[in-house]
Amino acid sequence: MKLREIINKIFLIEIFKGLFLTLRMLFSKPVTIQYPLQRRKIYPGFRGRHALVRDPFTGNEKCIGCMRCTSVCPSRCIYIKREKTENKMIVTDYVIDASRCIFCAYCVEACPVCALVLTEDFEYSDYMRKNLIFNKEQLLKNWDEFASKWPYDVYFNKFWQPPGIDPSRWPKTKREQKPIPIKRFVEIKKEESDESSS
Repeated sequence: MKLREIINKIFLIEIFKGLFLTLRMLFSKPVTIQYPLQRRKIYPGFRGRHALVRDPFTGNEKCIGCMRCTSVCPSRCIYIKREKTENKMIVTDYVIDASRCIFCAYCVEACPVCALVLTEDFEYSDYMRKNLIFNKEQLLKNWDEFASKWPYDVYFNKFWQPPGIDPSRWPKTKREQKPIPIKRFVEIKKEESDESSS
């Protein structure tokens, strides 16, 4: 044992260093926040609860049932049931098991019509696994809830046009995708609910 180590042990130098660090942290600015009273700012591209985007003018889902999201999903948590009627593919059911999802957003990037989105809603935890399996109606409802809370007039997801890929390789519908007018969609839904109630 060296002389310096012996002196450190005799005079309890390491213990005094630890006590000094504790004393210094008592008077420093806290780094924690009091959630849920205080909330952090959510940055663009946050990957939260899944939603199927509605067409703002027709009110139907934008999904065309091309199955690209299921083929790129590494956790295999997306299930699509579709049928062809009058030369048009109709999605009859769209299921996402959020408890298996790893939130990589590959499904959002691969969608050629920008019909899928990971919203900024992160407060949807549940004790029952079946409540984290979203079907088509629930995914559209997730979009309605997200759209009603969205503070801006339009919405455009960061992953709809992923950086690093030559835009000429994107499908035409993805290249020409414009921000979705949220307020118009909310107003249409409000008008429909007013008409049904009267």
